[in-house]
Amino acid sequence: MANFGLVDLRLVNPRDGWPQEKAWASASGADWPLNGARIYQRLEAAVADLQRVYATTARPREIQLPILTPRAAAAEWSQAIANGERVGLLFGGERAGLETADIALCQAVVTLPVDVRFKSLNLAQAVAINAYEWRMTVAEGAPPAFREGPPPADGAAILGLFEHFERELDAAGFFHPPEKRPSMVQNLRSALGRARFNDQEVRTFRGVVTALSRGRGRVLEKIAREKAGKDGGE
Repeated sequence: MANFGLVDLRLVNPRDGWPQEKAWASASGADWPLNGARIYQRLEAAVADLQRVYATTARPREIQLPILTPRAAAAEWSQAIANGERVGLLFGGERAGLETADIALCQAVVTLPVDVRFKSLNLAQAVAINAYEWRMTVAEGAPPAFREGPPPADGAAILGLFEHFERELDAAGFFHPPEKRPSMVQNLRSALGRARFNDQEVRTFRGVVTALSRGRGRVLEKIAREKAGKDGGE
């Protein structure tokens, strides 16, 4: 609840009583939903002030209610809250879920499109998924970047990288046959351009190209020396 900005926790007839020290320990510092939790002995009292209540269950029941995914339900909650309504999302116990009598107090059912071979989700998973979908209706865009990186390199730096790379490929005989060189160069530039290198990355990549070209030179020198040795031996 705290992850996604929900604070109004209502507990109905808690199995082990309330408060529970284990709850605060498990919350890892997100104490405010627990500190403000309201305790009720009956579900009817817990939902008495709400205009809409949505039941979460994957089990078919006799009661005929609209069936919604968390995403569709969250859109309804958002609109209802904007209209001044009070909305609740009802979760059942970890082991048995909601009873039919509980669902009868609700106006819709929320269920996840899980694989039919295994429909069971634990309570924490169900809460997190529904709370996330709610959050997506009120969040303003993507979260901020963890760290602002340096800006992309300018066109001159990128062009220098392209030309350096291409010179070494020419020296290595990569562009073959020669008539395909323009299209091969275009493909290479497109691929490298998509990386959006910053200045440091351009320098690093050019250093890699230089190191590889020097290594190729050493190999060629070794081959030449070996050949010269053989020729001299003959």
